[in-house]
Amino acid sequence: MESTGKSSISTDRKNSEKTKTVASSASVKPNGSSISTDRNISEKTVVSSASVKPNGKTAVSYANPMNPDAATALSSARGDQAMLFRDVSHGPREADLMFCLIHFWEARNPNTKTLIGQEMLLIDQEGTVIQGFVPAGRVGTFDLVAGSVYNLSKFFGSRSKDQYRVADHVATVSFSWNTSLAVVENPPVLIPEDRFRFHNYEEFKANCDSRGDLYDYIGHMKLVNDGPVMKLYLWDKAAADFCQKFKSYGNTPSILLVTTVNPKHLGGTLALTSMSSSRLNSNSDIANRIAAEVVTKPESVTLEELFSYIKQGSSKVAWFECMATIDDVVQGSAWYYISCGGCNSKAVKGPTSLICNNTKCVKTEVTGVLQYLTKISVYDKTEQAVFVIHGDAGKELTGKHASELVANYFEANDGVGADHCVPVPQALLDTIGQTRKFIVKVSDHSLTGKTQTITITKILPPEAPLPSTVGVGSGSSGSSGDTAGDKARKAAEILEADEAKRSKSG
Repeated sequence: MESTGKSSISTDRKNSEKTKTVASSASVKPNGSSISTDRNISEKTVVSSASVKPNGKTAVSYANPMNPDAATALSSARGDQAMLFRDVSHGPREADLMFCLIHFWEARNPNTKTLIGQEMLLIDQEGTVIQGFVPAGRVGTFDLVAGSVYNLSKFFGSRSKDQYRVADHVATVSFSWNTSLAVVENPPVLIPEDRFRFHNYEEFKANCDSRGDLYDYIGHMKLVNDGPVMKLYLWDKAAADFCQKFKSYGNTPSILLVTTVNPKHLGGTLALTSMSSSRLNSNSDIANRIAAEVVTKPESVTLEELFSYIKQGSSKVAWFECMATIDDVVQGSAWYYISCGGCNSKAVKGPTSLICNNTKCVKTEVTGVLQYLTKISVYDKTEQAVFVIHGDAGKELTGKHASELVANYFEANDGVGADHCVPVPQALLDTIGQTRKFIVKVSDHSLTGKTQTITITKILPPEAPLPSTVGVGSGSSGSSGDTAGDKARKAAEILEADEAKRSKSG
């Protein structure tokens, strides 16, 4: 295949198909080196918010999609019957697990090619990922389809291996002699369909040849060495899958995401090599799984600089990082909503069930999911603003899911009706006075002047005060003389620079 300046493809010498691409971490790189989870995991993880589609093969049937009232939505959202992955420990277990099967692959002895078993990557309703394992003697016993939701009964919690781990959990769900597995046709809870653990160039370099955990990488495919570059070697099935996808694209893909890669020195150069567990996505596939603010590091700005950027006529949609103090939680309106489990759009009451108003949503039966939609008043040393906390950002702020807070209210107030508007919970009020780091999205809605509220897509714990170069009085840079908003404008231009270069070059 003729290269178009983005990738090169070659064939291996020993009947193993091999593909070599070059991924640059200079243009697109993970947002920082790490994001902590509820279990103090230091590596950066990204959860896809898309819903899981059952495959239709069912031996377990839960309740019908939830009715359009809050009480039903709450009881259906809790999923109390299944053990959560965070509670899985070593030893035999009689409990049930409910999870989505992200991916599965064969594990073979690298020398003899003897089948060791079948390894899996599983994710539960909290977004916790754990590795699963089916011994060689039981491979083929279970009908596995990636993307399906399963209920598993009886398993053994074995110790996770030290080398080439694909999940942070200390335990592995091993299928034992009495394990039963059934497809869940209508899951009572929304389960994420994927989770990523990104490392950047420096982190891969520091862990090169260590044969430790296998992390994920995302970057632009390049032909020339433009900044830190990593060569990516794809072997066997990963190479075949990439070739098939590459040929199917109308335009040459420019961004590649590859999971569970092994950093090695090949010919004295840092390279990433695919493993049996590796998966590949590019361009639109990535856009459907990862938000743009995850793969690009937002520029830090003050609120004054943020508003100045919004007022500029040439401004475009962009993401920024703001450090601000929460002054109040806006009350008088609902702080949550019931969303469509497929697209997160608002779900409304129909004659017998919930209906999604999004015409692009393919869901015929809507499963309602409680989501945060909370307005908070914030300030920094330069300005005041109203932020809208949406979806998972609310849990990052309070440490609790919206469904949990609403459920707690209805459990404590049995007499209230299903249509009762739940007041702002104490968990939100307790955040008043906290200084947090917010990832801000400047949307088309903000740029058109229809609203002065700003959408928050992620909330990080504060690590350090704003850089001293940010002006307090005038909002200008103390060293460069830039006017307020110039830094924000430049940050947005940087995000588009690489794409513009490709467009001009034809």
